[in-house]
Amino acid sequence: MNLACPLINMLPTSLKTMPDPYIIPISLENQRAILRPLRPEHFNDLWEVASHPEIWEFTIQKIKTKQAFELYFHTALKEKENNQSCPFAVYDKPSHTFVGCTRFGNIVKEHKRAEIGWTWYHPAVQRTGINKACKHLLLQYGFDTIGLNRIELKTAAINYKSRGAILKIGATQEGVFRHHIINDDGSLRDSVFFSIIKTEWREIEKKHFPEFIHA
Repeated sequence: MNLACPLINMLPTSLKTMPDPYIIPISLENQRAILRPLRPEHFNDLWEVASHPEIWEFTIQKIKTKQAFELYFHTALKEKENNQSCPFAVYDKPSHTFVGCTRFGNIVKEHKRAEIGWTWYHPAVQRTGINKACKHLLLQYGFDTIGLNRIELKTAAINYKSRGAILKIGATQEGVFRHHIINDDGSLRDSVFFSIIKTEWREIEKKHFPEFIHA
């Protein structure tokens, strides 16, 4: 199984060959969270999280059974194997448990663009700072290590909590795609798109993520 994030292929050749764990994305870590590349052994821990139905209220997938989660989980692993996305299991340091998932997806190498999304957390850790910690890890890796020009985020228009959280990390709301997606339950979803671009990242980091910047 391919354990490396497909974004590694966007690194300059000189960096690809360096034996540096901070460049090769085995895991991403800060004082609050560790993002570990998704592996089959994460299934049981993540099913314990995913079994909370409120997680899936505003998502495209409506996970209601273990069988449905198995399909979701193995699809993520397959995308990783095919270099289509880079999914992570989220480890919360204070509780010493896996508490959710997040992902780099929609990777367009020729335009140095990717999306952060497919993010969900155990209800007990929502609004505790775990999302901010994970977003910083992904944004920092995307802009500072890989050199992406643009990172996108999107959410359901009716998910006001998610929209607010994205704005709080400094992303710019770009617009609403009406009737953008058909959800698993057949309902139509309007999606709100946000982005952060490379030229504004350093100021956004200073303003919105000062606790993760080390002198």
